[in-house]
Amino acid sequence: MLRIKSFTFNPFQENTYVISDQEGHAAIIDPGNYEDAENQQILGYIRENNLKPELLLNTHCHIDHVLGNDFIKRTFSIPLLIHDQEIPVLNSVKAYAPNYGFANYSHTDPDGYLSEGKSIEIGHEHLEVLFVPGHAPGHVVFYHPESQQCIAGDTLFRESIGRTDLPGGDHDLLLGKIKSVLFKLPDQTVIHSGHGPSTTIAHEKAYNPFVGKNSRF
Repeated sequence: MLRIKSFTFNPFQENTYVISDQEGHAAIIDPGNYEDAENQQILGYIRENNLKPELLLNTHCHIDHVLGNDFIKRTFSIPLLIHDQEIPVLNSVKAYAPNYGFANYSHTDPDGYLSEGKSIEIGHEHLEVLFVPGHAPGHVVFYHPESQQCIAGDTLFRESIGRTDLPGGDHDLLLGKIKSVLFKLPDQTVIHSGHGPSTTIAHEKAYNPFVGKNSRF
């Protein structure tokens, strides 16, 4: 059984996820923690539940999703995995972080790379890596077939999609990938987004104005 716990961190109101199996093996996805209170919140959950973090994963490397990378990596001595097309995105954060008010941002390099079709093991649970670029050039999502849950980053939101006006964004590519990759998942699949509430594939097929059945695009 896969357990998913979400936290909402930083001024961007980004969703950070801690996922774990029944034995406490865990991974942290898109840590947006920056302030000490946020660090303590995620540490408290991990300690209270006797979790054993083993992996740090980024769906993509925009600033709001990587603010806690260095803290998590150093605290638990675990490897950071990203898609290799996100390397320049991650490297650019240290240059512009002070402009967004994050003067104490600390950069950390990836330790390995994610690729489409790769399986990520969290104890006895397995996550499929799906490639869904468009919001960011190397954006991936993590799908758990057994529970039909997907950590989707900034690809698909409840009745919305990720913005595509940032460097490396591609609106048409994102729309196409949502339809050809995410919409191929079972309708009951729960989408855990990078911002805002969770949704389902069925709901987005019916009501999303960008990619749903009554899409204007």
